[in-house]
Amino acid sequence: MKRTLFALLATVFVAAPAVADQALAQKKNCMACHAIEKRVVGPSYKDVAKKYAGQNVEAKLISKIKQGGSGVWGAIPMPANPQVSDAEAKQLVAWVLSLK
Repeated sequence: MKRTLFALLATVFVAAPAVADQALAQKKNCMACHAIEKRVVGPSYKDVAKKYAGQNVEAKLISKIKQGGSGVWGAIPMPANPQVSDAEAKQLVAWVLSLK
């Protein structure tokens, strides 16, 4: 019984950050142009995670979220998102890069 309860609690605590970050992406309107598994206007988050796997790109992607950019994923530019704080951008980048 104790092992089952511990396993359940561990699962909840491990899964919770991913849900919280997806909720943040929805709250900040990121999901209007991105989806987890498929291209919408911009690349899927899983494609971003795959492209940057094993690279030290956190600062670059935080800047891209906040300031926008173009040319990496095609002709459609990513707009700046000044409503996203530095801490939120860091949280979003960590979540996106954790997707497999």
